[in-house]
Amino acid sequence: MDKTLHMTMLFDFFGELLTKKQREYFDLYYNENLSLSEIAENEGISRQGVRDIIVRAESILLNTESKTGIVKRYTEMQGDIAVIEGYIREISVLNQSRFKNGRLQELSNNIYERLQLLKS
Repeated sequence: MDKTLHMTMLFDFFGELLTKKQREYFDLYYNENLSLSEIAENEGISRQGVRDIIVRAESILLNTESKTGIVKRYTEMQGDIAVIEGYIREISVLNQSRFKNGRLQELSNNIYERLQLLKS
């Protein structure tokens, strides 16, 4: 996973642990794609000051993830859900072509609906 995607996921999960200023600068840097210099100019502080705030925010997010593993587990779960969805599609195709069992189709649909709830 690339650094920007990883950091924005950490921000989505743990952003509330940051100060308002850390959240603001982090968002401008990672989500709005502003450079350190652009943020510094807009905020009236030095580029190094902006960098220090963002590095501190990154450290908090990475440290929290290393202790909890929540984002890693979430990412793994999303991959597992995709695999299970593939199995459900395969079961559905086999059922339609061979078995034509209404109950089997109903169960497949129920499993698929539950997986959609897990994804959100």
